[in-house]
Amino acid sequence: MTAKKAAKETKPSTVVANDSDDLKGTLKNIGGSRSDHWNNILANQTINALWLKHSDAETQEKQFSATVAALVGIGPKDELEGMMAAQLIAAHNAAMECYRRAMIGEQTFEGRRENLAQANKLTRSFAALLEALNRHRGKGQQKVTVEHVHVHSGGQAVVGVVEPAGGGERPKSEDQPHAKQIAHAPQPAMRRSDAEREPVPVAGDAERALPAARRPVPGRTEG
Repeated sequence: MTAKKAAKETKPSTVVANDSDDLKGTLKNIGGSRSDHWNNILANQTINALWLKHSDAETQEKQFSATVAALVGIGPKDELEGMMAAQLIAAHNAAMECYRRAMIGEQTFEGRRENLAQANKLTRSFAALLEALNRHRGKGQQKVTVEHVHVHSGGQAVVGVVEPAGGGERPKSEDQPHAKQIAHAPQPAMRRSDAEREPVPVAGDAERALPAARRPVPGRTEG
């Protein structure tokens, strides 16, 4: 049979995008999609990424069930989360297999080093996937609310938007319309050695009051 004749006999495939029988979402807690075809395929892809060479039939059944349970536990809400969940499980299993091989007693030094290096890369990939999943779910941003501001003597506080270190050029406080400055806190008055005199108040930004005119001090000659 020639290739031309085989091509003629091949029937074209028909893809139905909105198949009501498929879009029931019965298995959405596994793959995050309304399409059960997608959810089944994603579950099979995750199971096929397992290391099953030394597993008997009973152990394989447990591995399959555990893999599907892990997908359900992650709880993907859409197809993107389903893909990231599957890759998280695959990266974890591959990393653990590399760690296992590195710990084999008869393993050579080069083999141990290579397996640990691969496990380290897989662990980094796992962390990056987890961070991406959290960002997709809106957990990557943190909101900090300041309840109280304490300003000690001689200090200064600025209420407004403050750029973090390394975030570029910082705007000056006078350029920020919503910024407020808290002036120096007043300091307690200082008493003179002469008890008859009133204490002289000292403020952080105020001028000091001039003392009264000098008067002769007993026992001291004028210069």
